[in-house]
Amino acid sequence: MENTPPREENLVKRLLQGQPVERIPFFPHASAFCARNVGYPLAAIYNDPKKSFDAQLWTYEQYGFDWGPIYAFASYGTWEIGEQEEIPVLPGCQGVPPHRMFPVQSEGALDRLQFPDPRSAGHIPKAMEFSKIQLTMGTPISVVLGGIFTIAANICPLEYLCRWMVKKSDLAHRILRLATDHITDIVRLWVDTFGVKNFFPHIHEGLASNRILSPRQFEQFVFPYLKKSSEKILGMGVKHIFYHICGDQRFNLPFWSKVPMGNPGICSFGSEMDLDLAVQYLGRTSIIAGNIDPQRILRGSPPEVYDLCEKAIEKGKKAPRGFMLMAGCEIPPDSPPYNVYVMRKAIDAHTSLPTMAWTSERMPP
Repeated sequence: MENTPPREENLVKRLLQGQPVERIPFFPHASAFCARNVGYPLAAIYNDPKKSFDAQLWTYEQYGFDWGPIYAFASYGTWEIGEQEEIPVLPGCQGVPPHRMFPVQSEGALDRLQFPDPRSAGHIPKAMEFSKIQLTMGTPISVVLGGIFTIAANICPLEYLCRWMVKKSDLAHRILRLATDHITDIVRLWVDTFGVKNFFPHIHEGLASNRILSPRQFEQFVFPYLKKSSEKILGMGVKHIFYHICGDQRFNLPFWSKVPMGNPGICSFGSEMDLDLAVQYLGRTSIIAGNIDPQRILRGSPPEVYDLCEKAIEKGKKAPRGFMLMAGCEIPPDSPPYNVYVMRKAIDAHTSLPTMAWTSERMPP
């Protein structure tokens, strides 16, 4: 079976260039679902780059997604430091491979912590193999990383990190600096290998939500490192950074709005976030993507999913730099296929909307 890139992949690229598009792009947030869709085991998404790429590409063609396959998983950081074997996918897993231990479980362990060579750390060799397939197939080249706080909380238990922020801030800053340096090292490795053309680093900051951090803690412990790493990445010549701002981060948005992400950046949001707020704070500088609840895609009825998409589109179409419809987190692998199709159906019902390219007249006050 011949592999061909998605036919309308340039739709998102035109949006990135500020050009008109004929409809709202349908951006994928599906990995394990693709394995189920083509009959591959879930583990193939993480352990077999070729099967992972093929499963995603065939599924994207089926549903009309407007981007290319990516290699990603939520436990980034743990595998790169402490666990070097194959990533396990347990029965009943809804697409997020678990980790069995934390590399840092004491202050002494933090003193000894060192990131290994980025070329051999954890899943990086498989991610590199995946990106070489992306290059061969002409799809966007990506490396998907955890965010700074998320990586730190995958290296040591979250409760330790939170306790250190309150009682031993120097320890918290130390592990956050290590995570920052690791992110920039990995992006530099990709830039050195592939160049910056058609390269889009993805950074998923899932644990910095306001259910865990106060806005003051975000400002003190996360924002400075986010800004520093983004500036370094853009300084390498990267044009656009994709940030997935997961969870309820409404009180962090004033700080996110000051993080440089390119011209434009891309920001996707979880279902916990109000897209009106996302557009208000980040719509001037970034394409907004989101944010259909994955649990509703998994368990809801088709009319319910369609209604969620309609509401998201009504809010997202106000975004000055453009909007893309997307699940708020990864589409669960056992989701009813028709519910995924309904998302595309909602987009097709809005093809008569005004074009989504940036214009100064559409800038909010």
